[in-house]
Amino acid sequence: MKILMVLTSHNRLGNTGKPTGFWLEEFTAPYYAFRDAGADVTLVSPKGGQPPIDPKSDDPANQTGSMTRFKQDPATQKMLANTSLLIDATPDGFDAIFYPGGHGPMWDLVDNEKSIALIEAFYGSGRPVAAVCHAPAVLHRATHKGEALVKGLRVTGFANSEEEIVGLTNVVPFLVEDELRRLGGLYEKAADWADFTLVDGHLVTGQNPASSGSGARKLLQLLNA
Repeated sequence: MKILMVLTSHNRLGNTGKPTGFWLEEFTAPYYAFRDAGADVTLVSPKGGQPPIDPKSDDPANQTGSMTRFKQDPATQKMLANTSLLIDATPDGFDAIFYPGGHGPMWDLVDNEKSIALIEAFYGSGRPVAAVCHAPAVLHRATHKGEALVKGLRVTGFANSEEEIVGLTNVVPFLVEDELRRLGGLYEKAADWADFTLVDGHLVTGQNPASSGSGARKLLQLLNA
């Protein structure tokens, strides 16, 4: 199995002056799930090199087993610090594509033409597309057979109520839940911060950071089916 993971390069939270990036658990949990299953993982980002880690995701209260493992894994740290350029990525030879979330993708991946082309190529060829937390926002311009890719599909993503809790409702370019609904997606959610992942066909979406591991496992199930 070969899996392409697309990470954000964006490090500023709108006009707040605060830092952002990708949510660390949303990289580490899927990455190790994939690696432990024997998959070969390739990392790309719009600017290449080290993607910015949202510092809040590394708070003491947010530590997980996969994050601890990452901090004891110099080889993976080096791999993350040297992501390839998204513009050079190709769907050829890959079995699936996965997008970790965090607020960063809301700025540099949602309208990225290369990212959209990759999503459409994977989905159109029947290969799994997966995104967790804020990353389902990257689907908002992707189409399939002339319509929004998510139209008529069961989807989830960072809930309006969760965005309100973190106080960024008026900072993000749009709300993930509202946008998925607007596009005709059949949006569902669980309780705030609960692990909740949906699979519809070969689209996998997770609601929040807690859903990143289950999202990866469900992607692996699709690949092993």
